Amino acid sequence: MKRARPKGGAASLPADDPDGLIYDWNAPPAPLGGKPVLLNDETLRDGIQSPSAVDPPLAVKIELLDLMASLHVAAVDIGLPGAGPRALADVTALAKHIARRKLALRPNCAARTVEADIAPVAEVQQKAGIPVAVYTFIGSSPVRQYAEEWDVDHLLRTSAAAIDFGVAQGLEIAFVTEDTTRSQPATLDRLFRNAVDHGASALVLCDTVGWATPDGVRRLVAWSRNLVAGTGASIRLEWHGHNDRGLAVPNALAALDAGIDQVHGCALGIGERVGNTAMDQLLLNLKLLGAVDWDLVNLVRYVETAARATGFPIPRNYPLVGEDAFRTATGVHAAAIVKAERKGDQWLADRVYSGVPAGLFGKRQIIEIGPMSGLSNVHRWFAERGLTATEEEARAVLARAKASDRVLSEADVRFTLAGVRGVSPRPGRAAH
Repeated sequence: MKRARPKGGAASLPADDPDGLIYDWNAPPAPLGGKPVLLNDETLRDGIQSPSAVDPPLAVKIELLDLMASLHVAAVDIGLPGAGPRALADVTALAKHIARRKLALRPNCAARTVEADIAPVAEVQQKAGIPVAVYTFIGSSPVRQYAEEWDVDHLLRTSAAAIDFGVAQGLEIAFVTEDTTRSQPATLDRLFRNAVDHGASALVLCDTVGWATPDGVRRLVAWSRNLVAGTGASIRLEWHGHNDRGLAVPNALAALDAGIDQVHGCALGIGERVGNTAMDQLLLNLKLLGAVDWDLVNLVRYVETAARATGFPIPRNYPLVGEDAFRTATGVHAAAIVKAERKGDQWLADRVYSGVPAGLFGKRQIIEIGPMSGLSNVHRWFAERGLTATEEEARAVLARAKASDRVLSEADVRFTLAGVRGVSPRPGRAAH
């Protein structure tokens, strides 16, 4: 149907809103228009380092690889093979699966700046027959140096030796400075130039303890880009963030805005302490910003699979996949959705009280009946189940809801209807 265009001047229109019903103050990060968005999925390594996560069985890890590929993730951390025999076996199997299925995923492995961690990656690369990058990490901040009793010369020597060893093994090397966001520029300058001189092809800026704010991210990325440009080398810059301040997703978007080449994340934001950048929320925002046009039909399945595999529960209010993400019991909200549906306009119904269109990701709007509900909730609840109710019955259900301290269950509604109709409720349908 043709919608009337609202008055109020020209609007920045979302791509799927030609009638201008939504004035969009947001804009996609500027640099994304001229370069691809590259994402590195850390779920199978940094994610399962969460003390509450289970290391999934190999079959589920393989399922997650296939889902990542379907979501256009560019790279994947398949583990830390130096951690032990099981880790090495799983990493080798995952690399072989990527090679066998010809998945558009660039595999990489984490490693400390020691030969004992890097050598197993070379073994995996040889057995899988495809390139496997090494993300070799060392702490760079003054607080870490003080705790470890390291000096900058130690960091330089250790990093150079690790990079040299990896290059000699035919591995691509990404140099990772842990706690980059609390490190001194003079130290980072020396470490980055040292890594480039010894053959690293990427530098990874890490917000290891979730310290950064978006403004800090932009400054760090701009400083790092200027340094890399000064070397004349072709070096990829990456961002790896944690969520201790609750800023991981905004920080990742800020990094992309500032011109970072690749961003890391984990399904459901799992990881140590409060976790990493949530890959699913990052993809969700990139899609809604118009920064990517990928088909994200598998995004919900990806998160649910990761949650089930790691034993990590999805919070009820979690964006997109939480039980309450598209669920309302508020009368005003329900009435607006119902009015949109009566117009035969599902696009409108999916957006009038939702910033994330449920249908775009295979979800739907759910209306419940509770103490803040109106008759619209009751009638929509019945219609969705193919049921009918008289006005007296609808008002009786609403009265029951108004007297309750929570949303009514289906058993509550049917028990109330039975009372109005003068029949006994069916077994198992008693109110609770």
